[in-house]
Amino acid sequence: QVQLVESGGALVQPGESLRLSCTASDILFSVFTMGWYRQAPGKPRELVALITPAGTPTDVNSVKGRFTISRDNAKKMVYLQMNSLKPEDTAVYYCNAQYGETYNYWGQGTQVTVSS
Repeated sequence: QVQLVESGGALVQPGESLRLSCTASDILFSVFTMGWYRQAPGKPRELVALITPAGTPTDVNSVKGRFTISRDNAKKMVYLQMNSLKPEDTAVYYCNAQYGETYNYWGQGTQVTVSS
């Protein structure tokens, strides 16, 4: 059974950094596009960053220059380094694995709260 497990969420102050991790099991990790999404209260889930199987990252404008996605195919892990955190970054962050249109898996989410 495919599992994605996120970790690293916490309560931090504005301007601080966090590193989220996601570990995958029972998945041919190296062929999947991995992604981080987030969902704030009352808002739809939104894409934060993607990384291709070969390691090419893509992130959205709202986090460009602050967040960095990376992956380690040997460890079956994907990371999200978040710097200069803002209160508007507060959300539940979800790990996603996608291969084609058929295989699409989600983790259970990890809470990130940015508040002074």
